[in-house]
This record gives sequence, C-alpha cells and structure tokens, in this order.
Amino acid sequence: MAAMRDPSVTVAPDARKFEDQFEQHRAELRAYCYRMLGSPFEADDALQETFIRAWRGLENFEGRAALRSWLYRIATNVSLDMLNGRERRARPMDLGPAREPIESNLHTLPEVTWIEPIPDGLVAAAGDPADVVVSRETIRLAFVAALQHLPPRQRAVLILCEVLRWKASEVAELLDTSVASVNSALQRARATLDESNLSTADTSSSVDEADAELLARYVQAFEQYDMDALISLIQEDATQSMPPYDLWLSGREDILRWWVGPGAGCRGSRVLPTVAANGSPAFGQYKPSDSGEGYDPWALQVLEIADGRIVEFTFFLDTERVFPLFGLPLRLES
Repeated sequence: MAAMRDPSVTVAPDARKFEDQFEQHRAELRAYCYRMLGSPFEADDALQETFIRAWRGLENFEGRAALRSWLYRIATNVSLDMLNGRERRARPMDLGPAREPIESNLHTLPEVTWIEPIPDGLVAAAGDPADVVVSRETIRLAFVAALQHLPPRQRAVLILCEVLRWKASEVAELLDTSVASVNSALQRARATLDESNLSTADTSSSVDEADAELLARYVQAFEQYDMDALISLIQEDATQSMPPYDLWLSGREDILRWWVGPGAGCRGSRVLPTVAANGSPAFGQYKPSDSGEGYDPWALQVLEIADGRIVEFTFFLDTERVFPLFGLPLRLES
C-alpha cells in the first residue's frame, strides 16, 4: 500500500530532531488518545508508548509519509491495543435512569468505569479559530462518553474523519483497510451518535461576559449556600452526577433536594475557579474540615452552560487524582 505524502511537511531523518518534531504534535495526539480512551491518564500512557514505538522505529521511517500521519498510525494502534477486551468508560447517566436524591441510592463502581476530565490546556488546538471550536466541542464530557459507545475501530474512524477531517483514503491507509470499509464504519458510527443527539457539528459559545457574570454569581451563591439564589441560575431540567457514584439526578428540584439533604455537608464550602475542563468551566470545591481548621478537597465541579443557565453539574470526587492535574491544592487553610 502506498505511503501517504504531505508535501507541506518536512521530516528530518535524524533522531536528534525527532523529539522536537514529536513535541509539535503532542497536544493533538493527546487529544486524539483522550477521545479514544476517555481518561487523561491513559491518554498520557498512550502518548508515552507512541513516542517509544516511534523512537524505536525511527530507523525504518524513511520520510515517505508525513511524520504526523505516521505518529497517528502508531497512536491508533496503541489505543486499540489498550482498548482490547476492556469495558467502555461511561458517565452515570449512561448506566441507568435518574433516581431519587436519597443517600441509600449512592453506589460506587470501579474507577475504571468512569470518564475522567481533562484540562483544556493539555489538548488545546492552535491556529484557525474554527479548529479551536471543534477541538473544544469534541472533548466535552457528553461527546467523549458517546464515543465510548462505538467499537474501537469505528471510534478511530469517526474521530479521524469527523474531528480531524482526514480523507477516507488516508484513514483507510492508516488502518490498513479499504475506503469502502472506512465509509461503512463511519456511517454506522454516525448513526450511533445520532441516537445520543450528538454530532461533531454541534457547538456552543465560549464563556462570554454574561456567562462569566453567571459563574461569579454561582460561586457566591454556592459558598453562601443560598438556595434561592441558586434556583435562579439553574435550568429546570438540569442534571447532576457525582462519579464514582452511579447515582445521577434529573431536574433542578431534585438537585436542590440533594444539596439541602444528603449533600448538606457542602454548606460552608469554598469554590476556587480553575482551568477549563472538557471545554467547560471548572472549579475546585473544598468542604470545611472535620478538624474544624481549614478546608479539605471534595470535588472538581465541571459546569455546562446553555442559554444563560447552568444545565449540568458533574462533581468528580476523586480529588487526589484530578486536583493535581488541574493545579489545585489538596488543602486550603482557614
């Protein structure tokens, strides 16, 4: 099979320049692996393995194909290897219906079940503003979760064709298959995404001044635990989930019932803005320490906003794992 050519890319044949060249593609390769695997930590493992395999194979790389295409071929094979025989990652709403906001409905599942958040800065696209928008939208939690419903090769085809805009012939060459097979896989993948009412064409505006003001009001209201103020900020059909618990809540009324009921321990929390997660605003939440001094980490809050209201809360409770990723301290003093 003939190698792909990209005359706009110059590949240095010597290994001394390889690391610099790899670095130029690091963010987009990490984003690709994250969409495939649903975890920033596994994406970094895949990225490291991609580098190792590429380094070892550098002597056999003659520059006939673009370096970027070659690296994507390796990253795809690494991701497929990692997905072999493994259960898909998910969000709580993927596993069953919403339930009543009572403590007896809290159940934990193994960590490997869950989609994990990633800071935008680790996967940020550069260049054309339209590409930046697509990059942000296609790492959103709902979209990444929908991708996990696809068989791994279909997942790769859809990401390469729909997100990265590769030609079917290029994807066929990367996967060592036919154009017809790629088009068939793409059609089936699109049908699956349609069932989730998601598309790579879906976009939402970035956080503008009005949203920034909304978020500032949210932080103040949450820290004051002012339910009346929070009601004005939350959409009526909003949802909330709290991985690693499989319980999720549907509707503003149930969310507020949780906050004043089983979740009342959040009263008095501090909420610190941090870098965006999965294209959405994110905050580190710290609850008052049981010792009576300072604040202990409780959750990375990721908020979805639409039409001037908060429409979804995801509280990632594995703070020991995710707070360092987002540059958040593991304790706040009084």
